[in-house]
Amino acid sequence: MAHLDLDNPFLESLGATLTGWRAGYAEFTMPVLAAHLNRQRTLQGGAIATLLDAACGYAGLHTEGDTPLHAFTLSLTVNYLDRGLGEKVVAKGFLERQGRSIYFCRGEAWIDDRLLIASAQGTFKYARG
Repeated sequence: MAHLDLDNPFLESLGATLTGWRAGYAEFTMPVLAAHLNRQRTLQGGAIATLLDAACGYAGLHTEGDTPLHAFTLSLTVNYLDRGLGEKVVAKGFLERQGRSIYFCRGEAWIDDRLLIASAQGTFKYARG
C-alpha cells in the first residue's frame, strides 16, 4: 500500500506512516524499534496510544476537497489487551458518528496483522478557521 502525505512531524519522528485513508477510516503503520520499547522490552503504551489517537483523529478528517481538515482530541480512552511484541504495529481508526463540530471514533492496534493489542474510543473537535 502506498504511503500518503502525513505532514505531521511528531508522527514522522516515530517512523509512523499513513498507510490507508478514506472516508471514515484511517490506518497508520509503525515499525517496532528499540526506541519505542519500555523496560520490559515491549512496545511502550504511549506509542500505542499515539498511533490510536492519530488513526482515530484522521478517520474523521478525510475530504475530497483541496482544503485539509484539522481537529484536536477532546478525549481518548485506550484499553491495552496484550503485549506489543513484533515487527510492526498497525493502528486502525473508524469513524462512528459525525456532527457539525464533534465526531466520535473507535480504534484498534494490531501487532504484525495477527494480534489485537489495544482498542480505543475517542472524541474529536474540528478546528475551524
